[in-house]
Amino acid sequence: MSTVPSVNVGMPKDVSWQGRTVHTGVWKFPVHGPARVRRLNIDGDGQGDTNGHGGEQRAVLVYQIQSYRHWQQCCFGRDDLGFGQFGENLTVDGLLDDEVCIGDRYRIGETEFEVTQPRVTCYRVGLRLGEPELPALLVSHHRPGFYMRVIHEGHIQAGDPIVQTRTGPGALSVTDTDALLHLPDPEPAKLRLALRIPALSPGWQDSFRDLLKSVDSPAVVAATGPAWNGFRPLRVAEVVPESKTVTLFHLAAPDGSRLPAAHAGQYLTLRIREAGRPAPVRSYSLSSTPDAGCYRISVKHEPHGTASGYLTTRLRPGAILDAAAPHGDFMLDEGTGPVLLVSAGIGLTLVLSMLHELAARDSEREIWWIHGARRPQEHPLAAETHVLLTSLPHTHEHVFYSTATPEERRRAHAAAGRLTKDKLVALSVPADATAYVCGPASFMTDMQHALTAAGIDPARIHTELFGAMPSINPGLTGQVARTPHQPPGAPGTGPLVTFARSGISVPFPDGRPSVLELADACDVPTRWRCRTGVCHTCTTPLLSGDVAYSPTPLEPPPDGHVLICCAQPSTDVVLDM
Repeated sequence: MSTVPSVNVGMPKDVSWQGRTVHTGVWKFPVHGPARVRRLNIDGDGQGDTNGHGGEQRAVLVYQIQSYRHWQQCCFGRDDLGFGQFGENLTVDGLLDDEVCIGDRYRIGETEFEVTQPRVTCYRVGLRLGEPELPALLVSHHRPGFYMRVIHEGHIQAGDPIVQTRTGPGALSVTDTDALLHLPDPEPAKLRLALRIPALSPGWQDSFRDLLKSVDSPAVVAATGPAWNGFRPLRVAEVVPESKTVTLFHLAAPDGSRLPAAHAGQYLTLRIREAGRPAPVRSYSLSSTPDAGCYRISVKHEPHGTASGYLTTRLRPGAILDAAAPHGDFMLDEGTGPVLLVSAGIGLTLVLSMLHELAARDSEREIWWIHGARRPQEHPLAAETHVLLTSLPHTHEHVFYSTATPEERRRAHAAAGRLTKDKLVALSVPADATAYVCGPASFMTDMQHALTAAGIDPARIHTELFGAMPSINPGLTGQVARTPHQPPGAPGTGPLVTFARSGISVPFPDGRPSVLELADACDVPTRWRCRTGVCHTCTTPLLSGDVAYSPTPLEPPPDGHVLICCAQPSTDVVLDM
């Protein structure tokens, strides 16, 4: 019979790591005597990064004494590993990862648990043991451990026997579940099986839905890859002032050939050599029919914008710009249900390209166009939008002006005030719609809440933010959002690293172990979790250049992408971040 040799707890604390402070609860230590298990954790226990650990689905982490022996014998040659060393709450004898299945239930002492997911691979377990490669090893050796949720609260203690009370449906082991997410070529049948297991945590279900979509539609995934590598020259065919602040640029191939089709909702990244040294790199959304043979971007003049200032005041037809291939995954779905296109300010350009695509298809879908602006003078492409909407059979157009005069609103058939949560809910949008939202971060947050309140499934709400992506740096304390800047200290001597969304270029410094470390030093918002090439949270489009990896990632990223957590530039690189 399986037993519990040790129950371990520990509260989060700040730990110095690579020149920063990490708030982590990975330090767990044995409890002497009974411990009370509650819905979210064990008394005396806590988590530092609640994005990746803790919560109802991850209340208790389990690791096996057999895996302790495995690491001691095969890899580390250490005899100093005490219970709780792998961050687990329950050190167990038995319950091996390849035998325990998602949905299995176990009674330990007075408490009943249900298995919900494998351990989230995280750099912190390597931090605790001083083994930075450990997160990748946990996956490649098929020994991740697993989380359980609490079905019935109660007391447990070391020495308690473990009694299985129910077998999970589908017999999908922890090992197989972990491999589906982290190892290449997941089996579609196992992905579908996983999605039929109610006990599997929602986060893993979402990941498996995305994986299944890519497996079932390889042509669609391939089509989203870059149409060309690096930068290629494009000729400015036409410059059209649209308003006092927005200018339209039509870009074509210098030899007159058709440019590859883009997807509605994607954007171009331009390197503008004449605007400064080093040449600024900026991204602008495509705002016209995606398969027109040429591209159109809409650039808003920013008072202190180096790139936008040059483009809107100095660029003339015939000029040449360097462009990376259209990219971005904010793309219109292939469904037939209602679609909501929700935007504010210049954010309308991305959803306008979707409207163009719907018009090009002669779509029969129900289309809701919902846009907010200050006044008509700051509502670019309004006439073009209205013509497209009137050409389609099932459309609803709702425009809100926050500072317009009554006469301006009357002429534009616009409502008064800002587009708010209450106003959107009052429109009675269809609950089965798919929504695409683009605008400032606060606007998108408000709209996500509004659309959810209107009954729309959050999984059907898609957003795209202009500028740098929001950071999800887990567990770092003392950080305040700052404008990206050059790193402190002497300039580096390595290849030039350009963060396109953040608008800065930095020579790679000597001694920096990864692009992620450089981004952190520059306060470029980053997205990461494991920092060891396992989880792929940090996967970032690589617009140009080449990188090397150390440590080697468990699985390489898709073509045209890079894992910034373990990448070092081999040449000058441009990243979409």
